[in-house]
Amino acid sequence: MNYDDVGEAIREGRALKEASAYRIRFALEGLTFRNIDVPDPVPTGRQILASAGLDHRADYILFAYLDTGDFEDVRLDETFDLRGKGAERFIAFKSDRDFKFSLNDRQLAWGRADMLGSILYDLADAAPDEAVFLEVRGGEDRLIDPDERINLEAPGIERFITAPKPDTGYVILVNSEEKSVPDKHVTFEQVVKLYYPNAGSETNVKFSMTYRNAASLPHAGELGEGGSVEVKKQGTIFNVTRTVQS
Repeated sequence: MNYDDVGEAIREGRALKEASAYRIRFALEGLTFRNIDVPDPVPTGRQILASAGLDHRADYILFAYLDTGDFEDVRLDETFDLRGKGAERFIAFKSDRDFKFSLNDRQLAWGRADMLGSILYDLADAAPDEAVFLEVRGGEDRLIDPDERINLEAPGIERFITAPKPDTGYVILVNSEEKSVPDKHVTFEQVVKLYYPNAGSETNVKFSMTYRNAASLPHAGELGEGGSVEVKKQGTIFNVTRTVQS
């Protein structure tokens, strides 16, 4: 097929060539993009959906993900000029409404009420030493974990920013008490010591332990001596039982 690649044209700073199709990048309800070919350099939103193999008569909302990092709403029955918009990526959602939010002062929208934190990190193009925070007016900004689900349905527009990662380590709960550990890999002996500092000096004492909400698989279970689990940044819970043997 004789096609021109919209992304290549943008990066090369040239006009689109005359072709029988124009290649763009398309994602459905996320940021996993694939190549699709549209038959016109000025397609309608419905043509883009049809080229992606979707039912263009169904309820979809469509965004152009511009090279500036902004989102632009693409009306299904209006045309979108691929020749001058600086957009090769498009994201569709099977939905009849969008949810607006702000990320580093860019006004964005999403087609689902919930969003994984990792999507925010990708949209922000966060560096390895950066984290995404929910801006809390009059309070402390809340760190967003890539694994958490964010509710965009709350009243008002959520504002997110990127900033250097806090050097707080990992926070776990041991018998309902918050404890900090420096690394995501936590051992049985480490947890025991956090709650029972004198555990090594005691004789005839045994410890048993359960955990839940871990990052590693399985997410819950029993942990024995010499064992370890991978914890989440916050929220992994341990229960330690101390038994004196006769």
